[in-house]
Amino acid sequence: MDTISMRSNRIRLYALTGGRTRPRHHLLVETLISVPHYDPQFSAGLLPESRALYELARKTISMAELSAHLTIPLAVVRVLISDLAAQDMVFIHPTGFVYQYDQIILERILDGLKKLPV
Repeated sequence: MDTISMRSNRIRLYALTGGRTRPRHHLLVETLISVPHYDPQFSAGLLPESRALYELARKTISMAELSAHLTIPLAVVRVLISDLAAQDMVFIHPTGFVYQYDQIILERILDGLKKLPV
């Protein structure tokens, strides 16, 4: 049995996050995560769950995939990834959420789509 499974069975999930339930970053299920500059010494100093997330993110991967690979709830993965991002050890790829849309332009596009022949 690997270290992650053994540890996760013994420790409550809130202990992994220090009791925190809200991440520092807005992380959607489809948000992509990657490691811009891998540091083996940093990895060695992490708790097993955070180390596993850091190692998996060496290849660009979504939040949903991280959660599924490690069988850790998405809410916990969000907090742990957010902690890694706060240390600039992982890169959070932007999603549509970060872009501000102009309401007037969106309404004009919608009006134009409605005028298209069916």
